[in-house]
Amino acid sequence: YKDKEGKFRFRLQANNGQNIIASQGYTTKKSCMNGISSVKKNSQGYTNFERLRSKDGSHYFNLKAQNKLVIATSQMYSSSKAMEQGINSVKKNTIHAEIIEIKVKTIDS
Repeated sequence: YKDKEGKFRFRLQANNGQNIIASQGYTTKKSCMNGISSVKKNSQGYTNFERLRSKDGSHYFNLKAQNKLVIATSQMYSSSKAMEQGINSVKKNTIHAEIIEIKVKTIDS
């Protein structure tokens, strides 16, 4: 989808519709699609997930590419166990994920 600033982004959703990870903003649709391909490629490796804690103690993770750049960031989790379940959900859901382009209506459209 395109955000308010006109950048392309993607999200991975679980079967329940909840967002698991979200991407950075990309300047072109092609680079966003490359990001999606990178998620599919890199989501199966354990070491590609950087496990982190926020200042308030919440847990979250970044999915990184082989070059160590962040591809996508997770939602916040209340525990490390819940975060690990989120990582497992990414691994499970990326394999057969369907790409759906969302057209966001703006005031001008």
